Formats: sequence, C-alpha cells, structure tokens
Amino acid sequence: MTTRLHTLLACVLASAALGACARRTTATGAPAPGAAYDVVITGGRLVDGTGNPWTYADVGVRGDRIVRVAPRGALANAPAAQRVDARGQVVAPGFIDIQSHSWDALLWRDGRVVGKVAQGVTTEILGEATTPAPVNAAVRALLGDDDPPGDAAAIPRRLREGFGGARGFGAWLDALGRHPNSVNVGSYLGATTVRAYAMGQRQGAADAAALDTMRRVVADAMRDGAFGVSSALIYPPGSFAGTAELIAQAQAMAPYHGTYITHMRSEDDSLFEAMDEAFRIGREGGVPVIIYHLKAAGRRNWPKAPRMVAKIDSARAAGQDVIATMYPYAASGNTLASCFPDWAAADGKLLANLADAAMRARIRAAMTDTAPGAPDYCQRDPGAVMVQGFRKAEWQRLNGLRIPAMAEALGKPWPDAVIDVVLGEENRLSKITFSMDEANVAMQLRRPWVVIGSDAGGQNPDSARGLTHPRAYGTYARVLGKYVRQDSVLTLEDAVRRMSGATAQALGLRDRGLVREGMLADLVVFDPATVSDPATFERPHQLAVGVRHVWVNGVAVWRDGRHTGATPGRVVRGPGWSGNR
Repeated sequence: MTTRLHTLLACVLASAALGACARRTTATGAPAPGAAYDVVITGGRLVDGTGNPWTYADVGVRGDRIVRVAPRGALANAPAAQRVDARGQVVAPGFIDIQSHSWDALLWRDGRVVGKVAQGVTTEILGEATTPAPVNAAVRALLGDDDPPGDAAAIPRRLREGFGGARGFGAWLDALGRHPNSVNVGSYLGATTVRAYAMGQRQGAADAAALDTMRRVVADAMRDGAFGVSSALIYPPGSFAGTAELIAQAQAMAPYHGTYITHMRSEDDSLFEAMDEAFRIGREGGVPVIIYHLKAAGRRNWPKAPRMVAKIDSARAAGQDVIATMYPYAASGNTLASCFPDWAAADGKLLANLADAAMRARIRAAMTDTAPGAPDYCQRDPGAVMVQGFRKAEWQRLNGLRIPAMAEALGKPWPDAVIDVVLGEENRLSKITFSMDEANVAMQLRRPWVVIGSDAGGQNPDSARGLTHPRAYGTYARVLGKYVRQDSVLTLEDAVRRMSGATAQALGLRDRGLVREGMLADLVVFDPATVSDPATFERPHQLAVGVRHVWVNGVAVWRDGRHTGATPGRVVRGPGWSGNR
C-alpha cells in the first residue's frame, strides 16, 4: 500500500473526529501550503494553552478546525477569506468558564452572552448544585411552579416539561444545542436536583430506595453527557445531603469518568472539616475532586488560607486528584437567604416559615447567635454584606446598601430587615459578601492546580438591569490585566493555561483548550498591554476591554471589539457520553 493510500485511509478513519477528509492534505497529513483558509491570523504571539513559552506563529483555520500552526510569516501569502494582523497581540485558545450561571441566556434568552464573549470566553459549563433536568414532580416543585427570573428557576415550564424521564438530562443538553448561542455549553449534573428527584426537599438521610434512584439518575445523566456531579452544600435542600449519599453518587459516576465538583459545606469556620469531607467523597467514590471558588472566608479565617492550600498540596502528594477553581475577586456572591439557617427552608417552606411568627422568632434567634461555635448566618459581620436585586419600587433605594445601612433605612434591627425584604421580594434577592483577603487571593492563584471560573452568568450591558457581581463582566480580563500585567502574580502563559488547557483537561475535553492543528477553532486575540476589567461593584455593567477578536468553532463572534451577532456555539459533553440516545 502506498504512502498516499495510507494517508487517505487515515483521513477516512479520522474524519468523524477531525474533519480531515474535507481538506487537501500532503503525504504527511498536514494541510497543503497552497490550500485556501477561512481565517489566517498572522504576526501574533502564540500562547497555546499548554503553559509553554509564547512563540511567534501564524494560525490557519478551515471550517471549524485549526488546520495549520506555522512559523511566523509562513502563511503571509496564503489565500484566506479573512486575514487578521495580530502584531502586538496575543493569540490564545478561547477561555473555558467551568462555573457559569448562564442558564436562561443559553436556553431561551440572549444566547450572545455579550459580557462573557467580550472577555474571550468561548465555552461555558453550567450545573452548580441545581440543574433543570432530569425533572419530575419533586424537581418541578424545587424549581418553582411559576416562571420567576434568575438561575435555573428562570427556565419556563414549557421547556422544563420536556426534560423528564430517564434521558431528561440529555434532552436538556439537546435543547441548549438548538438555541442560538455564541458560546459552547455543557453541564454538570446538580446534586441538589438528584436529591430532589429522589427525596423532594425534606431533611433526613437517604434510605436504600432513594439511593438506588440517585444512582440511576446519575448514571443516566453521565451517559447523556454530564461532566460529573456538582454539589453546593450550604444551600438547602442540597445542604441536607449527607456524606454517604454524595459518595454513592460519586461511585455511580465513576465508571463514566466524571468528576465531583463542590461548593463545600463550609468556607469559613469549618473550612478544614469541609475539605476533609470533599476529599473523602473523591477517595471513596473513586473520582477526581474540584473545589469551587477556593477561599477562606471571613477575617477571622484569613489565617487558615496557607493551611488550606497546604491540605490540597498534601492530598495531591499522596496521590489524590484534587484541584480548585477561583475567581479573581476578594468578594463572593450568593443569595441573601443564605443568612438563614438551612432548616428554615426544609420542604420548600422558607417563605411560609418567615411569615410564621413562631418560626420567625426561631430563625431570628439563630441569626443573632454569636456563641462560640455557632454557625454564621451573617451575624459575624453584617457590614460586609451588600444587598442586590430589589424589584419593588419602594425598595429601589436599598439596592447596593450594606445590611446595616439597609436596616437603618427601614428603621428596624438588621435580622428583621433581612427577613422582611427576603419575604417581600419572594426570595429573589442576592448579596455580595466582602469576606476575603486580597493577599490570600494572590497567594492561592499562584498554585498550579488552580483554574479560573467566573461563578457568573453572561449579561449584556445594553439590556441588564440592577446590580450584579463584576465577575460577570471582568473575570478573565482581570486575571490578564491585574494578576499578569500589573501585579506579576502569574506569567502570561500560565494564566492562559488556567483559563483554557488546564480547564479542558479537568473536564476531559480533548478537542478544545489548545491552539493545535486538528483542534476546534475556539480562539481569542487580545492586547496584553490594555486588557482589563472596568466593571466595579458599584457600576458592574461594563464590558471588558482589550479583547480584539473571538472565534467559536471557526466563526467570528467578536470582531474589532464588537459582537458580530453570530451564534455558532455547540453543546459539549463529558467523557461518559454514549454518543447515542
């Protein structure tokens, strides 16, 4: 058999994965030098996502693939439908957001996710704690019977109803794939959804029948393309899950090579105990562990950060696969209802309990308990908490106030003020908590096992209303502007690796995250001298600057600092995907 025939045979065998037969090849399988390209990027500094030192290179794209990575000038005269002069710029893989909350945008609203694309994000991974699939009556109750805005609950009933049955998770991914999106999207399976599917919103340990249901739900979702199981163990009813239950879920996903990713049970006073629990779930479940948004929260806990990092180093040295995500800010964001004890939301009755005089008194007592060892329900430092999301006209003046200022404006003690506004706004309020130390953020970012995740949904400043965490607009640009250029915490190459290649490796994505021949053409071109994040806590709806071009699957979605309107995003699936329904 001739070398040429060998090449053609290899081309046919590889075509499903690489689209190799759709292009001219040489005897070695490389694109012919004279072949036309759809996009040629020349003159830029290539930072390829591996962490290797940058090099000057030309990049050629044909269809949805990177088909040529060549020495500088090699493609200077190659015919191309679009040529991009990247002199003075960096060419990198598109950034992969491992902790996105673009639920509604990527399923039924504005799938352009302008605020994310402007940072260079090309793939978003959903799924923290709660997913809208698979759905049954109990999950419908968890998500809400109406169509309120915000996170998974924003998904209209007309869409959610199609996500039931054994392959409901796959139906949800298919729906994401049908919606016109500018980025790729995939998801973990929410552990809260798994528990609700089997047990509703009640407290208590899972019995044998419930565990069997959970295992089945997990295995089905893994076959449908989930990246693993995601927990958030400070929010009820997910916080009702015991360690044994989560181990059982991890064991069910282990044959499908999933990962356990977790917002741990504590990031403050019980931080180390929470880490030990996460490690145990990974060990006994036989899966890698990823810790969401690593932090030591609360000033009293800041000294724990070095030991927190050392515990992960030690676990890795002992052979356990553990990494963490971070966003580059010293403030977190979640729901204002996290100022209440978990039991207040049991059986989905939070609002009813807040309205009941006896239960309100009991909740208030927990919120004001400052005895040693008492759980922190915002009472340790209410002044660190900024409240957001007011919709009622008479309360608009409260948006962006810290809890003490809000309470003063309402003329009542802070616990009563929090209870009243959560009740009055039907639990749709969020908060930003300024609980972290900037020095710890920098220290943690230096660890090689940290990858970047925004913990935010994509928004468009032209239509966004109210306040949000600036990480929705600035996470990736802030890493490059502040922590690379200004503070020299990371090298350029290492920062890009943490936002692309390392994240793809953690997810098991084998055809994205690097600038290499044969990889899908998710690419970003940015100016390392100007990339930055103007979004602030007071004025968050400001796009990142310095990102010049973004391609998703070979299609330009951001050109010369403006969205093109293109929506070439696709669904990405985890390593257990069976490839059939």
